[in-house]
Amino acid sequence: MERPNRRLRTILAADAVGYSRLVGTDEEGTLERLRAIRKEVIDPVMAAHRGRIVKTTGDGLLAEFASVVDAVRSAIDMQRAMVESNAGLAPDRRIEFRIGINLGDVVVEDDGDLMGDGVNVAARLESMAEPGGICLSGAAYDQVRGKIDIAAHDRGRQQLKNIAELVQVYALSPAHPAAAAPHAAVAPRLSIVVLTASWV
Repeated sequence: MERPNRRLRTILAADAVGYSRLVGTDEEGTLERLRAIRKEVIDPVMAAHRGRIVKTTGDGLLAEFASVVDAVRSAIDMQRAMVESNAGLAPDRRIEFRIGINLGDVVVEDDGDLMGDGVNVAARLESMAEPGGICLSGAAYDQVRGKIDIAAHDRGRQQLKNIAELVQVYALSPAHPAAAAPHAAVAPRLSIVVLTASWV
């Protein structure tokens, strides 16, 4: 049996919050706006931080990075750009993303797709993030601690669905860097200035 092609990669998983509701309210308008977000926000941010979009779905994407710092900067720029994009819109018209980031071993398929727990953990972290927020695994956080100036909130060791081991989780709040999450221990601040960059 041929051995799988493995590599250590930083995985970013993103998903649009309330996608079904938005499409149900205004299908054409939502899809048009998602296409604009892909062109004006996602693609430029990924290019600026050397990310590769592995695949997209109607409401989300999976990307890989060689550097955790690049992945986190990409997520921060994306979330901050979405705050600007949503400015002036009614709450029920806003498109917000949840993002999860993990550093892990992945299997590379012949078509370039990525598989394995390294990917699954990122997807589970994404589902834990607040709208407009970012969740990191402990493995990813260890690589950016002291390198990025943003508040990180320690959410402790979490049992993620279909993941055998407990995963240490940290939450970032890019729209409000200094705001502490209620009832959360604040981890040491992550100290490089993050540039803000201005789906399918």
